Amino acid sequence: MKLKVVGCGDAFGSGGRGNSCYRIETDGHVATLDFGASSLVQMHRFGMDSSAVRQVFISHLHGDHFGGLPFLLLDGQFVHRRSESLTIIGPPGTKVRIDAAMDVLFPKMASNAWRFDFEVKEVEPGSTSRHGPFTLTTAEVIHGSGAPSTALRVSDGTRTLAFSGDTEWTDALLPIAHGADLFICECFAFAGSPHGHMAYETIAARREALGAKHILLTHMGDEMWARRDEVDKAHFTVAEDGLERDI
Repeated sequence: MKLKVVGCGDAFGSGGRGNSCYRIETDGHVATLDFGASSLVQMHRFGMDSSAVRQVFISHLHGDHFGGLPFLLLDGQFVHRRSESLTIIGPPGTKVRIDAAMDVLFPKMASNAWRFDFEVKEVEPGSTSRHGPFTLTTAEVIHGSGAPSTALRVSDGTRTLAFSGDTEWTDALLPIAHGADLFICECFAFAGSPHGHMAYETIAARREALGAKHILLTHMGDEMWARRDEVDKAHFTVAEDGLERDI
C-alpha cells in the first residue's frame, strides 16, 4: 500500500496546507481518505490523475473533509470525462449532505446524467464492510459535524492504515489504531484540550496504548505547526502536503 498526502491542513489553511485528503494505492487501485474542499486543486498541483480515484472514504461531514466532492464529480463529468466508477463511502447522512453541497455550489448539479457510475454508500459507525480491495472498519468519535463523525481503519489484506478523522481523545480510537502499520492522527494543538480536537501532548501520552507501529500527525493548527520540531521523531512523523510513504 502506498500513501501520498494530498492535503494535511486544518479548516483554516494553517501553514498554507491543503484540506484533508490522503491518497492510497494498492495493486493499482486508487482511493482517498477524505476529499476536502481544496483536494482537486492539490491533486492537480501534484500531477495526480483525479479520474483514477475509485473510492473516497469520508471520515465526517465538514467542508474541509468532504467539500471537494462536487468539484471531483464535475471534473470527471466534463474535464477528464471519467469512465471508471466512483463510490463515496461515509457515515449516515452523507448522501443528503453531498446533494445539499452540490445544490448550493452548482444548482441543479445533482440532476446531471452522469457519464460514469456514481454511488454513495453510508456505513454505520462500528461496522466493517468491503469496498473493492479494501476492508473498512469505522468507529464513532467525538467531533460535532451534524452527523456521526468517525475514525477509519482500512486494510488491503496485507497492510493496514488507520485514520482518526477529527476528534477529541476517545478510547474508541484504540481498536482502530491498534496494530496499524500507520495511524494518521489529527493533532490540532501542541498542548491543552482543544474542543473537538486533540493535542500532541495527549497523543504522546497515549502512544503505547494506541499500539500503532508509527503515527503521522496531521490537521495541525498554527500553534502546533510552529512547534512541530518538538515532536518525538522516533515515534511520530509530521505530515506535509506531498509526503509519500510506503505502508
